Amino acid sequence: MNVGKLDRLIRVFIGLIFIGLAYSDTIGMWGYIVGAIPLATGLLRWCPLYTVAGVQTCPLHEAVKYDK
Repeated sequence: MNVGKLDRLIRVFIGLIFIGLAYSDTIGMWGYIVGAIPLATGLLRWCPLYTVAGVQTCPLHEAVKYDK
């Protein structure tokens, strides 16, 4: 886990917005793909780009990491 609570909520919200806009034909089919990425990372609470960049927004994971 490297995605915190607020980050997770924002990702899910943005993902659902893009998927909803694609479903209503407001934007093209690309909206499903663009929406699926933040939705998936928000639901899984893991972002591969955060791993590569060394970013952590999950305070619980940070606490566990420092206890070791």
